[in-house]
Amino acid sequence: MMIAKNSSARIRVGIIGLYVGEAALKGFQKLPQVEVLALAGLEEERLTSLGTTYAVPHLYRHYEDLLTREDLDAISIAVPNALHAPIALKALSQGLHVLCEKPLASTLAEAEAMVEAATQANRVLQVIFNHRQRTDVQTLKRVIDEGQLGTIYYAKVSWMRRRGIPGSSWFMSKRMSGGGPLIDLGIHVLDMALFLLGEPTAVTVSASTYSELSRCSADFQMCGHSSEIEHVFEVEDLATAFIRLSNGTTLLLETSWATHGNAQDDYEIVLYGTKGGASIHAHNGNAENALTIYTDIAGTPAEIRPNVRGEGRHDAVTRQFVERIKSGQWKSHNGSEGLSRSRIIEACYASAAQQREMLIGGPDINSPIDSAKGLVNKAKSATILR
Repeated sequence: MMIAKNSSARIRVGIIGLYVGEAALKGFQKLPQVEVLALAGLEEERLTSLGTTYAVPHLYRHYEDLLTREDLDAISIAVPNALHAPIALKALSQGLHVLCEKPLASTLAEAEAMVEAATQANRVLQVIFNHRQRTDVQTLKRVIDEGQLGTIYYAKVSWMRRRGIPGSSWFMSKRMSGGGPLIDLGIHVLDMALFLLGEPTAVTVSASTYSELSRCSADFQMCGHSSEIEHVFEVEDLATAFIRLSNGTTLLLETSWATHGNAQDDYEIVLYGTKGGASIHAHNGNAENALTIYTDIAGTPAEIRPNVRGEGRHDAVTRQFVERIKSGQWKSHNGSEGLSRSRIIEACYASAAQQREMLIGGPDINSPIDSAKGLVNKAKSATILR
C-alpha cells in the first residue's frame, strides 16, 4: 500500500480491540476519507453488536485473521499492553500504518523494536495520547508558545484516583500491563507535560512505587473489586517521580489507582514560569473551565480563566493519524515520541526498584546514576543528586 501525498484515496482501516477500540472506531467513522473495513475481538456478542452498530462489514475473533486481509492500509490497536508489540510488528512488516493505544509497549525493548520496524518499513506509527488533544491543553500550549509564561522552570503533573483500580484483571499482571498507574495514567500526564514544555529530553529520574492498599484485602475491596483478582495484584497502586529535563526544568509526577485522600479521579498540571504560571485541574473528570493562567496586570497579581471545556480527544487523534498518512511524511512519525515516554517510564520503575536516581538513556538503565556522571553533565543545567 502506498498512499501518495495529498492523495484522495480512501484509507481502509482495521480495528483490533472492542472496548477502548470503540473510541477509535467512532473517530474514524467521522472522517469521510476513511473506511473501516474490519474489526477483531474475542468477545463475540460485543463484536457482533459493534459490527452492526457501526456497519463494519468484516468481523474476526482473532487479530491474526484480520491481518491476513490484503486490502487494509492501516490498523488501530486497542488491546492489553503486552499485545501491542507483536500486533504492530506484524502489521508494519505487511506495510500497514499503525495507530496504537498508550503505552507504546509494555517494555522498553518492545517499544524500541516497534519504532525500528516503523522506520525500516517507512510507515506511520502513532501512539494515542488523546489527553494532549484536550482543548484546555491545546489552549495552554498556544499560551506557552506565545511567550506569555516566559521560561518554565518547574512543572507538576498528577493523575490521582481514590478508588480506581481497573476492573480488568490484565491490568494487575506485570507481564500483561508492564506496570500499574504509572504506565496507565502517569504516562498520559507525562505526555501532556513534555508536549507543553516543547519536548525537552529527560535526563535523570528518582522514583518510588507503592502497593500498600492493593495488598490489603479490606482496602482492595474498598476499591470495588472481587476477591477473585485480589491475589494476583503484581503492580504498584501509587507512584511518584522527580524528573530532571535537559533544559533545566524539573518535573514532579504523581499518580495512583488507590489512595486515602481527597482525589476522586483527578488530574492536574501546574507550570511555573518567569512571566506567569498556569494550572489545569479537573476534579473527578470535570474539565469545564479547568484552565487558569496566573499573571500580573499593571503590577497586580491576576488570574485568567479561559472558557474551555477540555473536549476533543480520540476524534482529534484519529484525524491527526489520517492527516499524517495523507501527508506522505511518514519517517518523521515513527513512534519516537511514544518511545521517549516508554524510556522515562522504564527508568522510573528501575529507580524505584533500586531506590536510587537513574540516568535515562544511559549505557545501562540498571547502572547506578553516579557511574555515568559525564553523560549527565552534557545536559544543560542538569544536576546529579548524591
